Amino acid sequence: MNHSKPPIPLREDEPMARHTSWRIGGPARYYGEVSRVEDALAVMAWAKAEQLDLIWMGGGTNVLVQDAGFAGVIVRYVAQEWHIEEQEDVGILHVDSGASVASLARRMGNLGWAGLEWAEGIPGTIGGAVFGNAGSYGSDISAILLGVSVIMENHVEQWPASRMGFGYRRSVLKDGEHSSTGVPPLIVGASLRMRRGDPKVLAATMARIAAERKNNAPFGRTCGSVFKNPIGYSAGQLIDRAGLKGTRLGDAEISQRHANYIINLGGATSADVLGLIEIAREAVRNKFGIELELEVRLI
Repeated sequence: MNHSKPPIPLREDEPMARHTSWRIGGPARYYGEVSRVEDALAVMAWAKAEQLDLIWMGGGTNVLVQDAGFAGVIVRYVAQEWHIEEQEDVGILHVDSGASVASLARRMGNLGWAGLEWAEGIPGTIGGAVFGNAGSYGSDISAILLGVSVIMENHVEQWPASRMGFGYRRSVLKDGEHSSTGVPPLIVGASLRMRRGDPKVLAATMARIAAERKNNAPFGRTCGSVFKNPIGYSAGQLIDRAGLKGTRLGDAEISQRHANYIINLGGATSADVLGLIEIAREAVRNKFGIELELEVRLI
């Protein structure tokens, strides 16, 4: 099928291994990046008219693109602007969804705004964090989110946080409850509630979190946590207790440092990773009767 010219520059047959933290993934039929709402709307309309499946991607830190690639369009929204409305001891942070979560956490801490310290070291973007309700160290994005700007097919809607239906590492958008038209929604901005804090105290808190992450998280090419933690359990500890640390398949390895991480040792394929995922699921199911649920998104 011959397609009409896209409204924005798109690369054809783009290897997605270039755009994911795992450095794994076959080619997307089309790949591009946009920084304006108008361009996002235009590419949405074009993909729908051309009957091409469209996927929005954040920083590529929590996705596994299969080796066969994706026959549609993958687009990343990269706008990163932000500003704060100051209201005495409270600040409302308005931020574009392409902003780096960890960088924003550090910037806010330096400016004396508290609320994002837990996000020190978390990879990915604000949009991805809201989409999947990212969190750590006892907090998550839903705890400070006031609202989001969402493109719904051909217009922008302002949603209060309550409409996101947040749960543990989930939202109504991640669950696909708002994609009945076949055009996936896109988070383009978020408003977060911040509060005044002592920059020195915030810096010390983030330094402690950074040190703990460095001690616990493995080095190398990973997507972060592969599985959600079952209620009352640690997925990593369950996989470890099943004796799977260091298990390899091809060039993929269940980390010897933290068993809820799978490392690309250099030339791993998505088939290698999916194989380890099934090995871990089966072992934990057989040994503990617990079903592990993926945190990583499959494309």
